[in-house]
Amino acid sequence: MARKASVVIEKDEHGFCAWCPELRGCQSQGSTREEAIANIKEAIELYLETLPDDERDVVLSREILTTTVEVDA
Repeated sequence: MARKASVVIEKDEHGFCAWCPELRGCQSQGSTREEAIANIKEAIELYLETLPDDERDVVLSREILTTTVEVDA
């Protein structure tokens, strides 16, 4: 069954870091954004394989939204 998971991607001096807020400690990286996305997708799938079905449903049922706000700086 296809499910959705949130992914945060940050660019740093070494490339791109990606992590999944629903899955504590599930993170990856890549030289490009596309590589980071492919790597975090694989990391999420492997992480989910370690969870019992009922726990998998709980962690993936959380809705995480991101947005931006304007600040004075």
